[in-house]
Amino acid sequence: MKTKRKQNRLNGKLLVAAALCLAAVGSLYAISTSRPKAAANTVEASTACDTKNPSAHNHAAHISNPISEGDSLGVIEAPVIDTVSAPVPAPEGMVWIPGGEFSMGSEASEMRDARPFHRVRIDGFWMDQTEVTNEEFARFVKATGYVTVAERTPNARDLPGAPPENLVAGSVVFTPPNKKVPLDNHFAWWGYVPGANWRHPNGPQSNLEGKEKHPVVHIAFEDAAAYAQWAGKRLPTEAEFEFAARGALDRKRFPWGDEFKPGGKFQANSFQGHFPDTNTGDDGFLGSAPVGSFAANGFGLFDMAGNVWEWTADWYRADYYKTLAATDQVARNPQGPADSFDPSEPGVAKRVHKGGSFLCTDEYCARYMPGGRGKGEANTGTNHLGFRCVRSAK
Repeated sequence: MKTKRKQNRLNGKLLVAAALCLAAVGSLYAISTSRPKAAANTVEASTACDTKNPSAHNHAAHISNPISEGDSLGVIEAPVIDTVSAPVPAPEGMVWIPGGEFSMGSEASEMRDARPFHRVRIDGFWMDQTEVTNEEFARFVKATGYVTVAERTPNARDLPGAPPENLVAGSVVFTPPNKKVPLDNHFAWWGYVPGANWRHPNGPQSNLEGKEKHPVVHIAFEDAAAYAQWAGKRLPTEAEFEFAARGALDRKRFPWGDEFKPGGKFQANSFQGHFPDTNTGDDGFLGSAPVGSFAANGFGLFDMAGNVWEWTADWYRADYYKTLAATDQVARNPQGPADSFDPSEPGVAKRVHKGGSFLCTDEYCARYMPGGRGKGEANTGTNHLGFRCVRSAK
């Protein structure tokens, strides 16, 4: 029995990095998971962000994190938005994000890796108005023949000891349980599905019919980077994404302000009902939504909160903000740390995610706020993870 358990751990390892988030008023749930190391049958988890006590709504993190609860909030000042005119002509489907200076970070005590605030100056840049859609990604694949990470069969040389039947292409999919479940075990609603990929977002029996305008999902970092290069663009830095998401507002809870549902109107695609088993779809959507389904922010960008998580170019380090703040200088166009370190999963290199997803709910979690940070392994794709691109002004 001991030998069998050991073999199952080896053959069935799937590292799952959870980005669990919660805001006091109407937040969004998001979780990122990684590609299987050997098999699709077993899931071995390690928490990557805040671990919550949902019944008590205890937002304190229970992971080892170098950011202390007692740390100063840092430099908090109003943003300064440049007034220089946008270059012309505008690239198709992109909007101009003016340069400026802002306080980057979060006041939320549970987001200890997003503290303290530190001043950042960003040069102006172009940004995709929406997340990259299925039809846009399909044009890229047709032109290049590109095969995404989720569509590739894992190589046995990379997984010594794994039986051939476990070396199957696929990705991780959210599947709501058919009953209420404790919220301390995300394996009740996440699982590895052979055959799941961007063409088949919910598994091999699903397709993209009617979802041409939905954001492409099951995208690993290298998939997003390959698309960006083909399009003559790049992935945004974490600082660029946060600056753009704030839409020139001064440290508001959401990209549109402090109230989650102003005037009773939904501003983002989130989860309503009892998580994770019952989504009432009050906002009109049970999963992803067509891009641009909700109002744009102050810079004219859609879905900067909710719908799907988005890749950034930056490596993730839990102590990165503290390192920047310690310089006591304005960080100009920061490119992220030189390497990655997640104290909850040492030795696993991760990139920063931003924006949250359609699984956000005030019952569970919330890093979709502009200052929130998600994270995931570069070879990870799920059915709530996509991307958008940017282009430098020069």
